[in-house]
Parts: sequence; structure tokens; C-alpha cells
Amino acid sequence: MENINDVEILIVEDNPNDAEMALRALKKNNLANNVLVVEDGEEALDFIFTKGKYSGKEKDSRPKIILLDLKLPKVDGLEVLREVKADEETKIIPVVILTSSKEESDLVESYKLGVNSYIVKPVDFDKFVSAVRDLGLYWLLLNQRPY
Repeated sequence: MENINDVEILIVEDNPNDAEMALRALKKNNLANNVLVVEDGEEALDFIFTKGKYSGKEKDSRPKIILLDLKLPKVDGLEVLREVKADEETKIIPVVILTSSKEESDLVESYKLGVNSYIVKPVDFDKFVSAVRDLGLYWLLLNQRPY
């Protein structure tokens, strides 16, 4: 990543294998030019709200989509979602939960907090790659954004 202000996709994933699979799926479909992977919810919030090591980032520089795992160290995915959707400046960023959690309570709470989509990670590698590819194509190329 050459310029932190050009991030289009923010992947918040603590499992390095899942993060790598997502990156490979995006690269395979030429969608991985401006991707940042962070490993915990605290770093995600720092990036989104230009704090900590990201305090030099332009405040108006926002990702086009956030792919968010729920089970994260430091700050969990639901809290990241809650803070993103509670802020006037960031609530329009599409957030897609990409998680292994099939818990009904996680699904319901995510939608109550304003998630744009909730996807349970497929166990099969090819299906995972396909799901990430479809997410990238939809949110980066087809979806119309207000900014």
C-alpha cells in the first residue's frame, strides 16, 4: 500500500489465513490495488477515525467498503460496527460482516447496528474466494456511493 489515503477496502481480520485468502480473491479479480488489512478492532477504529498511528491520514479519506470479522482481539467487530454506524461522517461507509459466526444473536445485532450485509465465511476455499470476489465486484463496481 503506497498511500494510506487511497484505501478502498479495509479488511478487519485477525486470522492471517482468512485475510490472505480474501486478498488472493481480490487480486485474482484485479480488485486489490488499495487494500489495507488490520488485525484487530482497535486498529480498525484508529484507521477509520484517524487516531493513533493513522493520525496523519486525511480525515476525509474513507474506504469504499469495510469487510469486518466479528470475533476480534481488543475491540470486537460489533463494537467497531457500532462506532462506525453511530458517527455522522462514517455511517455511510458500507460494512459487510464476513465471519464464521452463525449465531442468530450476532446476525440480529449486526443488522440492528446498521450492517449492510452479513456473510458467513464458507469453509470451502473456492467458495470463500468466490464470495469475496462477488463482494468486491458488487461494492466497488456496481454499488453507487453518495461520496
